[in-house]
Amino acid sequence: MQFTIVKNLKKDSTMNSILKGLIFFILLYIIADIFVKYVGIGLTLDTLNISLFGNEEEYIEPMSQALFLEFWHTEIFFIMMILLTLSTVYIRLASNIRHYKYILNLVMSSAIISLISLPIAYYMSNDFILIYILGYFIWHGGAIYMSLRSLWELYA
Repeated sequence: MQFTIVKNLKKDSTMNSILKGLIFFILLYIIADIFVKYVGIGLTLDTLNISLFGNEEEYIEPMSQALFLEFWHTEIFFIMMILLTLSTVYIRLASNIRHYKYILNLVMSSAIISLISLPIAYYMSNDFILIYILGYFIWHGGAIYMSLRSLWELYA
């Protein structure tokens, strides 16, 4: 977290390069995560319903509780690491932008909503799957915007 104490990130060529690489890899992770979820558990109401609860007609078993908890546990960890790191960089680089706090709060709130709605959908009511999907895409879209805006600020 050396970049939090460097006075001018644009003039420090070493830290500037490191941050560009970090943001690039965060952006790559966020985009890859969409494809991984799409193929793995699905990102639509029907595919998530089948992944979580199975389908007797097609002989698809529901996701076991242990597997679900392991999936949810890793989601919490990766989302926390990605968003806290990206937020620190974004705040440092884009604090001169008028709406940066709204974007930051939207991304954090939607990530938390997606994390909370997934176990509620699994254990209580599959009506929360739609809330998970919306939260998932909102935080991913916001994180992509934050990454691109941070890169823009580093190159400008």
